[in-house]
Amino acid sequence: MSDKDTLTLSDISGQPEVLSSNITPDAVKNVKFKLLISQFAEKLKSTTLAGVGVLFFIGFWTLLSIYTKDALPGPLATFTVLKEMLSDPFYDYGPNDKGIGLQLFNSIKTVLSGFLLGSLIAIPIGILMGASAICKQIFYPIVQLLKPVSPLAWFPIGLVVFKDTGMATIFIVFITSLWSTLINTSFGIASIPQDHKNVAKAFGFSKMRYLTKILIPYSLPHIITGLRLSISVAWLVIVAGEMLSGGAGIGFFVWDSWNALSLEKVISAIIIIGIVGLLFDKLFTFIENKVAYKA
Repeated sequence: MSDKDTLTLSDISGQPEVLSSNITPDAVKNVKFKLLISQFAEKLKSTTLAGVGVLFFIGFWTLLSIYTKDALPGPLATFTVLKEMLSDPFYDYGPNDKGIGLQLFNSIKTVLSGFLLGSLIAIPIGILMGASAICKQIFYPIVQLLKPVSPLAWFPIGLVVFKDTGMATIFIVFITSLWSTLINTSFGIASIPQDHKNVAKAFGFSKMRYLTKILIPYSLPHIITGLRLSISVAWLVIVAGEMLSGGAGIGFFVWDSWNALSLEKVISAIIIIGIVGLLFDKLFTFIENKVAYKA
């Protein structure tokens, strides 16, 4: 081998320095700028497509209003009433005459009460079902039996037990929102790889250390997904529950507006219900992305 074909250690060690010196600050800024442009273009595309969808929906809504000869209020009439509702959302003129803001606040409070109670029950039972085959055999048939039951069927049970319509509404939110969290938690715990468990045994992890270092971190994305599904179910149930219980809440507002033959208010309330449900979903999606494992 000739001298010119010989590769020395100095040649190898010096090569990264040559490569790194070729990357100038301007090149780094250029890459960052291109990345920002790419992200902006993706956001713009997503927003544009969403706008097209909204325009399509409004167009279909307008055609439906024309077809029913304005029996169904069109977008313009509805948005006018919605603007009036939002101009003073927190007025209180008595038990059956409250602003949309107060009605919405009452519904959110009821939903969060039932949802949090359901989560406090669902997560521990889900962990037990996922970690123990015996517990799964005990609880799984109960879950499959009660999960399909309509929320409205639970309302009379809640009235008998609590003798209060408000508590009965919280009860139906609780009983219908816990199943998604329970099932997803159980799945997350059961899917922990055996290698993770073997490592914990090899290093002599205590139960608390295994819980905090392996079980919860690995299953947390599944738990958050379950909570995300559960809050959607809870928000879905609250309208029907408040229609039955009456008194206050966004569901009662919809029913009261229908009795007053104000379809503009009914549709406005539906829009508000959809927006709040979307915000709940976005919040838990954000949390889900934060705790998700990224390789």
